[in-house]
Amino acid sequence: MEGGDLMEWRSGRRSSNIEDRRGMGGMGGGMRMGRVAGGGGIGIIVVALIAMFLGVDPSIILQGGGGGLMPMDQPGSSSQLDPAKESELKDFVSVVLADTEDTWTPIFQQLGRQYEEPPLVLFTGAVQSACGMAGAATGPFYCPGDHKVYLDLSFFDELDRQFGAPGDFAQAYVVAHEVGHHVQNQLGILPRVDQYRRQADEAAANHASVMLELQADCFAGVWANHAQRARQVLQEGDIEEGLNAASKIGDDRMQQRAGRYVNPESFTHGSSAQRVKWFRTGLQSGSLEACDTFNAAQL
Repeated sequence: MEGGDLMEWRSGRRSSNIEDRRGMGGMGGGMRMGRVAGGGGIGIIVVALIAMFLGVDPSIILQGGGGGLMPMDQPGSSSQLDPAKESELKDFVSVVLADTEDTWTPIFQQLGRQYEEPPLVLFTGAVQSACGMAGAATGPFYCPGDHKVYLDLSFFDELDRQFGAPGDFAQAYVVAHEVGHHVQNQLGILPRVDQYRRQADEAAANHASVMLELQADCFAGVWANHAQRARQVLQEGDIEEGLNAASKIGDDRMQQRAGRYVNPESFTHGSSAQRVKWFRTGLQSGSLEACDTFNAAQL
């Protein structure tokens, strides 16, 4: 794959939890409209404003006032991928998803819990989820309403061309981050943060979102640690790809890209330095406990 084909993934197990809705034009599943659509005509217009954030359920971002701060570079539909490349990306994503399953299942067993494997929905252009309708401009997201991760494969091209974060390990980090939100949902963290955000003022709600996102970055690092120990998937340059991706999507970088003044109080995902720090924390420790951003002395 383009942009640094280093990660050793082709020998890995493929997940059976891929739900392919590409080419369905957002009509997949007939699911109900969730909280995003319930805001009186917000829908795709507002959701588009959180593009490329690698975020959680868009309704959580919107309801706390933390979304909509970064305008889209190109608020259009997904780009066209070469069919052969798209097929390879689907195969790659299924391997990464399987790796996350193999990572989190035993970790949950150690906690005396059962890990529910999340489906990963592939779509093009637009998709219907339990959290509402979303377009490719939204970027990858996790919907707690149906416990699914959503991804338009063209996002990987955006990650490379617009954000300067190429490489297959950078792409794996995207998937692992979204699965990290599913882990948070399974552990009860995400619903507690959602409830808190509804009651908090804007600054406090934004800070809670930052802690949530940084923990998902840390959980992505935990996945990388376990995948490396189990299958030696990482090769020279892979770690740098992941760290580079984390640094390119910090709130400070996003605000600078949008030509805005960098305002830490408006951050909802964390600065570039914070995202790198917490991804590295999970990568080095491989520990769920090390990812407790909510009680950290310093983010």
